[in-house]
Amino acid sequence: MSKKIMLLGSGELGKEFVIAVKRLGHYVIAVDSYNNAPAQQLADEREVIDMLDGTALDAIVAKRHPDIIVPEIEAIRTERFYDYEKEGIQVVPSARAANFTMNRKAIRDLASIELGLRTARYRYAGSLEELQTAVREVGIPCVVKPLMSSSGKGQSTVKTEEDIEKAWKYSQSGKRGDIGEVIVESFVKFHTEITLLTVTQKNGITLFCPPIGHRQERGDYQESWQPCLISDAHIIEAQEIADKVTRSLTGSGIWGVEFFLADEGIYFSELSPRPHDTGMVTLAGTQNLSEFELHARAVLGMPIPEITLLKAGASAVVLAGSAGSNPQYVGVDEALREPRTDIRIFGKPTTRPFRRMAVTLAYDQLDSDVQTVKEKAIANAAKVKVISE
Repeated sequence: MSKKIMLLGSGELGKEFVIAVKRLGHYVIAVDSYNNAPAQQLADEREVIDMLDGTALDAIVAKRHPDIIVPEIEAIRTERFYDYEKEGIQVVPSARAANFTMNRKAIRDLASIELGLRTARYRYAGSLEELQTAVREVGIPCVVKPLMSSSGKGQSTVKTEEDIEKAWKYSQSGKRGDIGEVIVESFVKFHTEITLLTVTQKNGITLFCPPIGHRQERGDYQESWQPCLISDAHIIEAQEIADKVTRSLTGSGIWGVEFFLADEGIYFSELSPRPHDTGMVTLAGTQNLSEFELHARAVLGMPIPEITLLKAGASAVVLAGSAGSNPQYVGVDEALREPRTDIRIFGKPTTRPFRRMAVTLAYDQLDSDVQTVKEKAIANAAKVKVISE
């Protein structure tokens, strides 16, 4: 039977998820804080509300009677999810998972204290004075992140004492929701940063996608590639950690589990209980099922016989350079002249500096040099310019 799915947050990841579930015959209501968000353009119906307003969220759930609620962003009153589950609504991956992972404090304490995983040294701070103390305890250089944010917003690196006040102000301007507290992390000297897409199922074993490498600037990913060549021992360790964390959080769906690979071993970094931005590389056909198709199947309880790596692929972001509206894209034809390339334009109605507006994709045979594939994706992204009014 067709399910009524309520998507909370309707960005580019939600858009690809809508495509996946619509292909499987289901009904989608896309919710966001602004109208005409990317996923709303493809959904059956839309709603525009402030999802941090618990009363408004309750009202929309009561009005629409969804079978499944799928969160796509952090800025949601996730504590309401426990009540929705009691009413018989499926929350993805689960109310517990959504509550823990929408706040860096909960997930970091779970990983470090309860599960005993290796993480960067960290402290919390709720004011400039507390941040100054936390930086002294963690040491310089260190990274400051709002407890609730996404795409690197509000995140900065403290390299000197003079950076602390700037980091505090930036964290408050980039936070999502009304949580002002930040996490201060020691700087891990890693040589590789990976995302391990992990699929938990209602009636099946936990599955893992081949590791995805990625590079970040300003706390946001710039390009990703698959496969990322790391040792079998590191793959096994990462899978064991991902299984341990997702098993503790419970629920079904895809998770983006991030790790730092350092000389001394693997560090658990962060976790998202939904498709991951670095996983957009799977839109290049690197796997038999993209991360969005995997998420759709897991959410709906449908079988996933296997995850198979088919190609070498890469993605690179196209960023806006200024604030504006009605964006237009110049250079798309030029980017697509290269063989074995593609592009996904997200359809966001407004721009701002460094806002992710599109992603270019490149792919080749599985035994190809992934560095060459990555360079092609990056070069194509540089050809595309975002012009807005």
